[in-house]
Amino acid sequence: MQPHGEVRSLSAGVRRIVAPNPGPMTGPGTNTYIVGETDLVVVDPGPAEPSHIEAILNCVGDRLKFIACTHTHPDHSPAAARLAEATGATLIGRVTADDQHQDLTFQPAAQIEDDDCIAGEGWTLRAIRTPGHVDNHVCFLLEEEGMVFAGDHIMNGSTVVIVPPGGNMADYIVSLRRLLDYDVKVVAPGHGELIPDCRGEVEKLVRHRLMREAKVASALGSAPQSLDGLVTTVYDDVDPAMHEWAKLSLLAHLIKLEGEGRTLKSTVEGVDHWALIA
Repeated sequence: MQPHGEVRSLSAGVRRIVAPNPGPMTGPGTNTYIVGETDLVVVDPGPAEPSHIEAILNCVGDRLKFIACTHTHPDHSPAAARLAEATGATLIGRVTADDQHQDLTFQPAAQIEDDDCIAGEGWTLRAIRTPGHVDNHVCFLLEEEGMVFAGDHIMNGSTVVIVPPGGNMADYIVSLRRLLDYDVKVVAPGHGELIPDCRGEVEKLVRHRLMREAKVASALGSAPQSLDGLVTTVYDDVDPAMHEWAKLSLLAHLIKLEGEGRTLKSTVEGVDHWALIA
């Protein structure tokens, strides 16, 4: 495991610093990537932890031109505003509605759009919009190396939690497959080590989500069921301590099935229930 604060070279043009925020949802910590040698871009500066910000500033010096954030969850973007203030670098990314889980300090001058590019000496980053985990998620493809900075679109060692309403399971599956439209050789996730086989990883993740969806459909019967009733059956292979998080992705599966006309939602004593439509 890479020590927090250490600068590790991953390729000719990419270095990584891991933030000191390990945990059940962040693994070893948030990966901050530094791209370039002269004109630099930082991808996902991470939490506004002073020691992490200091490590980034020590690495970039006066060469930082851009700060790109895959999304605005509090483990990925809060350091951006402080880095921009210290360096004058331009903020790159997208914002979304405040759902009580967003970093509201991240305020880029404009929303980056699909296939927009930023560039410096020796590198080009292409934005790939990948809604799903949250609706403002963007992956950034380093075209010279075929490395995609995937944020929380793909994580090494665990599956991504999909949190409605900003998160959307149908969008997530479509966005996973979108990466196959690009020349991606390696995935640089927001948490964990590099993943060398993008196609294999995408196919595995899509297969896993569709298998989980089939399990949801199988668990549903004609009698309406609540999230609390379903989660123990659908996620019986997951540590019960994680079931509160699992219920968020379960809800995303149910919303997807409802949108496809396969489930019907009703409210019983103030609690939402779902049943499979025969």
